[in-house]
Amino acid sequence: MDTNRLIDTLMCFGLTRQEATIYLCLSQNGALTGYEAAKQTGISRSNAYSALAGLVDKGASYTTEGTAVRYHMVEAEEFCSNKIRSLKELREQLKSSMPKPRTETEGYLTVSGDAHIRDKVKNMIAGAKERMYLSMNAEYVSMFEKELKGAIANHKKAVILTDRPLTMSGAVVYRTEDKKTQIGVIIDSAYVLTGEFGRGEASVCLYTGQPNFVQVLKDSMRNEIKLIQLLKGENEREKGTVCNV
Repeated sequence: MDTNRLIDTLMCFGLTRQEATIYLCLSQNGALTGYEAAKQTGISRSNAYSALAGLVDKGASYTTEGTAVRYHMVEAEEFCSNKIRSLKELREQLKSSMPKPRTETEGYLTVSGDAHIRDKVKNMIAGAKERMYLSMNAEYVSMFEKELKGAIANHKKAVILTDRPLTMSGAVVYRTEDKKTQIGVIIDSAYVLTGEFGRGEASVCLYTGQPNFVQVLKDSMRNEIKLIQLLKGENEREKGTVCNV
Protein backbone atom coordinates (compact mmCIF):
# COMPACT_ATOMS: atom_id res chain seq x y z
CA MET A 1 0.00 0.00 0.00
CA ASP A 2 1.50 3.37 -0.97
CA THR A 3 1.95 6.28 1.45
CA ASN A 4 -1.15 8.18 0.35
CA ARG A 5 -3.32 5.07 0.79
CA LEU A 6 -1.82 4.47 4.22
CA ILE A 7 -2.55 8.04 5.25
CA ASP A 8 -6.13 7.80 3.96
CA THR A 9 -6.60 4.54 5.87
CA LEU A 10 -5.24 6.02 9.09
CA MET A 11 -7.60 8.95 8.68
CA CYS A 12 -10.48 6.44 8.80
CA PHE A 13 -9.38 5.79 12.39
CA GLY A 14 -9.84 9.42 13.40
CA LEU A 15 -6.43 10.90 12.61
CA THR A 16 -6.02 14.14 10.69
CA ARG A 17 -3.81 14.12 7.60
CA GLN A 18 -0.92 15.74 9.47
CA GLU A 19 -1.31 13.34 12.40
CA ALA A 20 -1.33 10.37 10.02
CA THR A 21 1.76 11.72 8.21
CA ILE A 22 3.71 12.06 11.46
CA TYR A 23 2.45 8.66 12.70
CA LEU A 24 3.97 7.07 9.57
CA CYS A 25 7.16 9.06 10.17
CA LEU A 26 7.38 7.65 13.71
CA SER A 27 6.83 4.17 12.30
CA GLN A 28 9.69 4.60 9.84
CA ASN A 29 12.17 6.41 12.10
CA GLY A 30 11.38 5.37 15.66
CA ALA A 31 10.96 7.83 18.54
CA LEU A 32 11.38 11.47 17.54
CA THR A 33 11.23 14.89 19.14
CA GLY A 34 8.79 17.44 17.79
CA TYR A 35 11.67 19.24 16.06
CA GLU A 36 12.85 16.02 14.40
CA ALA A 37 9.32 15.09 13.30
CA ALA A 38 8.87 18.52 11.73
CA LYS A 39 12.19 18.24 9.92
CA GLN A 40 11.48 14.71 8.63
CA THR A 41 7.98 15.50 7.34
CA GLY A 42 8.36 19.10 6.21
CA ILE A 43 5.45 20.12 8.44
CA SER A 44 5.96 23.38 10.33
CA ARG A 45 7.13 23.01 13.94
CA SER A 46 3.94 24.47 15.38
CA ASN A 47 1.76 22.13 13.31
CA ALA A 48 4.03 19.17 14.06
CA TYR A 49 3.74 19.73 17.81
CA SER A 50 -0.05 20.09 17.47
CA ALA A 51 -0.22 16.87 15.48
CA LEU A 52 1.94 15.02 18.02
CA ALA A 53 -0.27 16.24 20.85
CA GLY A 54 -3.24 14.97 18.85
CA LEU A 55 -1.61 11.55 18.45
CA VAL A 56 -1.09 11.35 22.20
CA ASP A 57 -4.69 12.39 22.91
CA LYS A 58 -6.02 9.78 20.44
CA GLY A 59 -3.89 6.96 21.82
CA ALA A 60 -1.61 6.67 18.80
CA SER A 61 1.57 7.82 20.55
CA TYR A 62 3.31 7.65 23.92
CA THR A 63 5.92 10.06 25.23
CA THR A 64 9.14 9.67 27.18
CA GLU A 65 10.67 12.49 29.18
CA GLY A 66 14.34 13.38 28.95
CA THR A 67 16.34 16.38 27.88
CA ALA A 68 13.60 16.64 25.24
CA VAL A 69 10.19 14.98 24.99
CA ARG A 70 10.30 12.10 22.53
CA TYR A 71 7.25 10.59 20.87
CA HIS A 72 6.85 6.86 20.27
CA MET A 73 4.20 5.39 18.00
CA VAL A 74 1.69 2.92 19.39
CA GLU A 75 1.76 -0.17 17.15
CA ALA A 76 -0.90 0.04 14.46
CA GLU A 77 -2.65 -3.17 15.55
CA GLU A 78 -2.93 -1.94 19.14
CA PHE A 79 -4.06 1.55 18.15
CA CYS A 80 -6.67 0.27 15.70
CA SER A 81 -7.93 -2.41 18.11
CA ASN A 82 -8.36 0.19 20.84
CA LYS A 83 -10.24 2.46 18.45
CA ILE A 84 -12.54 -0.34 17.26
CA ARG A 85 -13.21 -1.42 20.86
CA SER A 86 -14.09 2.14 21.81
CA LEU A 87 -16.40 2.53 18.83
CA LYS A 88 -18.17 -0.73 19.67
CA GLU A 89 -18.78 0.52 23.20
CA LEU A 90 -20.12 3.80 21.83
CA ARG A 91 -22.31 1.89 19.39
CA GLU A 92 -23.92 0.01 22.28
CA GLN A 93 -24.52 3.28 24.11
CA LEU A 94 -26.18 4.78 21.05
CA LYS A 95 -28.30 1.66 20.49
CA SER A 96 -29.69 1.88 23.99
CA SER A 97 -30.04 5.67 24.11
CA MET A 98 -31.18 6.77 20.66
CA PRO A 99 -34.91 7.50 20.25
CA LYS A 100 -36.63 4.57 18.58
CA PRO A 101 -38.12 5.22 15.12
CA ARG A 102 -41.88 4.96 15.15
CA THR A 103 -41.97 2.78 12.03
CA GLU A 104 -39.62 1.57 9.33
CA THR A 105 -39.50 4.06 6.48
CA GLU A 106 -42.12 3.40 3.83
CA GLY A 107 -40.60 5.67 1.20
CA TYR A 108 -37.92 5.19 -1.41
CA LEU A 109 -34.35 5.85 -0.32
CA THR A 110 -31.47 6.53 -2.70
CA VAL A 111 -28.15 4.91 -1.77
CA SER A 112 -25.23 6.35 -3.75
CA GLY A 113 -21.66 5.16 -4.24
CA ASP A 114 -20.21 1.63 -4.21
CA ALA A 115 -19.00 1.82 -0.60
CA HIS A 116 -22.42 2.83 0.77
CA ILE A 117 -24.27 0.32 -1.41
CA ARG A 118 -21.91 -2.44 -0.31
CA ASP A 119 -22.47 -1.55 3.35
CA LYS A 120 -26.24 -1.48 2.83
CA VAL A 121 -26.30 -4.94 1.25
CA LYS A 122 -24.14 -6.36 4.05
CA ASN A 123 -26.46 -4.88 6.68
CA MET A 124 -29.51 -6.21 4.84
CA ILE A 125 -28.07 -9.72 4.79
CA ALA A 126 -27.08 -9.50 8.45
CA GLY A 127 -30.61 -8.39 9.33
CA ALA A 128 -32.39 -11.15 7.40
CA LYS A 129 -34.75 -13.22 9.56
CA GLU A 130 -35.69 -15.98 7.10
CA ARG A 131 -34.50 -15.63 3.52
CA MET A 132 -32.58 -13.54 1.00
CA TYR A 133 -32.46 -13.37 -2.78
CA LEU A 134 -29.49 -11.86 -4.61
CA SER A 135 -29.26 -11.13 -8.32
CA MET A 136 -25.82 -9.91 -9.42
CA ASN A 137 -22.57 -10.90 -11.10
CA ALA A 138 -20.42 -13.48 -9.33
CA GLU A 139 -17.72 -10.85 -8.82
CA TYR A 140 -20.13 -8.85 -6.67
CA VAL A 141 -21.46 -11.92 -4.86
CA SER A 142 -17.93 -12.61 -3.63
CA MET A 143 -17.96 -9.26 -1.80
CA PHE A 144 -20.77 -10.53 0.40
CA GLU A 145 -19.52 -14.12 0.80
CA LYS A 146 -18.70 -13.74 4.50
CA GLU A 147 -22.13 -12.29 5.34
CA LEU A 148 -23.93 -14.88 3.19
CA LYS A 149 -22.11 -17.80 4.79
CA GLY A 150 -22.87 -16.39 8.23
CA ALA A 151 -26.57 -16.07 7.40
CA ILE A 152 -26.70 -19.59 5.94
CA ALA A 153 -24.98 -20.94 9.06
CA ASN A 154 -27.81 -19.36 11.04
CA HIS A 155 -30.36 -21.30 8.96
CA LYS A 156 -31.37 -18.47 6.61
CA LYS A 157 -32.37 -19.42 3.08
CA ALA A 158 -30.18 -17.93 0.34
CA VAL A 159 -31.00 -17.90 -3.38
CA ILE A 160 -28.44 -16.43 -5.78
CA LEU A 161 -28.89 -15.58 -9.46
CA THR A 162 -25.50 -14.99 -11.03
CA ASP A 163 -23.58 -15.22 -14.28
CA ARG A 164 -20.93 -17.85 -13.47
CA PRO A 165 -20.85 -21.25 -11.75
CA LEU A 166 -20.76 -20.62 -8.02
CA THR A 167 -20.43 -23.09 -5.18
CA MET A 168 -21.66 -21.96 -1.79
CA SER A 169 -22.74 -24.64 0.64
CA GLY A 170 -26.36 -24.20 1.68
CA ALA A 171 -27.23 -21.68 -1.04
CA VAL A 172 -29.42 -22.32 -4.08
CA VAL A 173 -27.59 -20.94 -7.11
CA TYR A 174 -29.05 -20.30 -10.56
CA ARG A 175 -26.77 -19.43 -13.45
CA THR A 176 -28.17 -16.63 -15.54
CA GLU A 177 -27.06 -13.99 -18.02
CA ASP A 178 -24.38 -11.38 -17.35
CA LYS A 179 -25.94 -8.81 -15.03
CA LYS A 180 -23.23 -6.25 -15.83
CA THR A 181 -23.68 -3.44 -13.27
CA GLN A 182 -27.24 -4.33 -12.29
CA ILE A 183 -27.91 -5.76 -8.82
CA GLY A 184 -31.04 -6.74 -6.94
CA VAL A 185 -31.49 -7.85 -3.33
CA ILE A 186 -34.68 -9.00 -1.59
CA ILE A 187 -34.74 -9.65 2.16
CA ASP A 188 -37.59 -11.53 3.85
CA SER A 189 -39.98 -10.47 1.07
CA ALA A 190 -40.09 -7.16 2.90
CA TYR A 191 -37.21 -4.96 1.71
CA VAL A 192 -35.44 -4.57 -1.60
CA LEU A 193 -32.41 -2.81 -2.98
CA THR A 194 -31.95 -2.53 -6.72
CA GLY A 195 -29.94 -0.45 -9.16
CA GLU A 196 -26.37 -0.12 -10.41
CA PHE A 197 -23.18 -1.17 -8.67
CA GLY A 198 -19.52 -1.17 -9.67
CA ARG A 199 -19.35 2.37 -11.05
CA GLY A 200 -17.68 3.96 -8.05
CA GLU A 201 -19.31 7.14 -6.83
CA ALA A 202 -21.63 7.10 -9.86
CA SER A 203 -23.43 3.94 -8.66
CA VAL A 204 -27.00 4.48 -7.47
CA CYS A 205 -29.47 2.05 -5.92
CA LEU A 206 -33.02 2.35 -4.65
CA TYR A 207 -33.94 0.89 -1.25
CA THR A 208 -37.52 0.49 -0.11
CA GLY A 209 -40.00 -1.56 1.86
CA GLN A 210 -42.94 -0.57 -0.32
CA PRO A 211 -44.97 -3.80 -0.77
CA ASN A 212 -45.86 -3.11 -4.41
CA PHE A 213 -42.25 -2.47 -5.39
CA VAL A 214 -41.07 -5.53 -3.44
CA GLN A 215 -43.65 -7.66 -5.25
CA VAL A 216 -42.52 -6.40 -8.66
CA LEU A 217 -38.90 -7.41 -8.00
CA LYS A 218 -40.02 -10.75 -6.51
CA ASP A 219 -42.09 -11.52 -9.60
CA SER A 220 -39.17 -10.57 -11.84
CA MET A 221 -36.77 -12.91 -10.04
CA ARG A 222 -39.37 -15.68 -9.87
CA ASN A 223 -39.96 -15.46 -13.63
CA GLU A 224 -36.21 -15.48 -14.28
CA ILE A 225 -35.82 -18.62 -12.17
CA LYS A 226 -38.69 -20.33 -14.02
CA LEU A 227 -37.08 -19.49 -17.35
CA ILE A 228 -33.72 -20.89 -16.17
CA GLN A 229 -35.40 -24.10 -15.03
CA LEU A 230 -37.31 -24.38 -18.30
CA LEU A 231 -34.20 -23.92 -20.44
CA LYS A 232 -32.28 -26.40 -18.28
CA GLY A 233 -35.04 -28.97 -18.75
CA GLU A 234 -35.03 -28.47 -22.52
CA ASN A 235 -31.24 -28.87 -22.67
CA GLU A 236 -31.42 -32.09 -20.68
CA ARG A 237 -34.15 -33.45 -22.97
CA GLU A 238 -32.05 -32.60 -26.04
CA LYS A 239 -29.05 -34.46 -24.54
CA GLY A 240 -31.28 -37.44 -23.81
CA THR A 241 -32.55 -37.44 -27.42
CA VAL A 242 -29.03 -37.43 -28.80
CA CYS A 243 -28.02 -40.30 -26.53
CA ASN A 244 -30.99 -42.38 -27.72
CA VAL A 245 -30.21 -41.97 -31.40
